[in-house]
Amino acid sequence: MTDLPIIRAERLVKRFGRAIALDGADLTVERGQVHGFLGPNGAGKSTTIRAILGQISLTSGELEVLGMDPRRDAVAIHHRLAYVPGDVSLWPSLTGGQCLDLLAGFHGREDRARRDRLVEAFDLDLSKRARTYSKGNRQKVALVAALALDVDLYVFDEPTSGLDPLMEVTFQQAVRELADRGATVLLSSHILDEVESLCSHVTILRSGRTISAGSLEDLRRATTTTISATFADEEAVRALVERIDGAEAVADASGIHLTAKVERERVAAAVGAVAAADPLSLVVRPPSLDELFLEHYAGAAADDGAAR
Repeated sequence: MTDLPIIRAERLVKRFGRAIALDGADLTVERGQVHGFLGPNGAGKSTTIRAILGQISLTSGELEVLGMDPRRDAVAIHHRLAYVPGDVSLWPSLTGGQCLDLLAGFHGREDRARRDRLVEAFDLDLSKRARTYSKGNRQKVALVAALALDVDLYVFDEPTSGLDPLMEVTFQQAVRELADRGATVLLSSHILDEVESLCSHVTILRSGRTISAGSLEDLRRATTTTISATFADEEAVRALVERIDGAEAVADASGIHLTAKVERERVAAAVGAVAAADPLSLVVRPPSLDELFLEHYAGAAADDGAAR
């Protein structure tokens, strides 16, 4: 049982009348992963999460969460799952502390000491009534309530919406602590830096379909590494431009700048050639998640256009 994925979604289709929200999407989240779920608005991320939570029935496809059916076994699944949406509503007449107590009572698996630490870390005033909270403070209540639970799966759908940058860092630290305890996290976020910082694996959706999935390391293998160097000798740069495919040079008052985008298997040879030419500076930068996302997304768009 422990070898089963925490989430197994295959060929998910969901239609709302004539609108197609999911068009054959796949998602596999293994135990212990912090898994990033990416795609622009309308890609199908929130619809997939609603299906995972058992809130909607699918038109077709196979979906298991913790080895169970999200619709039939919703109660058992939610006992082992914590969820934070991107826009939180609370009971307006209750204080923040009362909201936390009520949410913990629904679930019954709260770690009170952890909750106290999280309240302090998120700088949350629990004495104020929820009606007085800003969007960011409502989000903090939901995050503290979820992060204080001891469960197998945490699902976050744009969880830092409304938080200031300092609180985003606090959230990231809390997720790292979850990962250290071996918990599984599905993180849907539009903040690519956040996903890159936290996630070992990502799935990218486009128009309801999975266009890329795997570990960040595996996905980066299909992209290019950027090599940047500065030289004082124009002749050395000219020779490198001829030797390294995709290399280009720009001259200014500070010297000659060489930039090359190199496929992974050619990085070592290219870096060796540049280093042997005695550069004033040399920087090797692997592709960022932003570049990876845009490259995969643009490739999928081109494939769709060719198919049409």
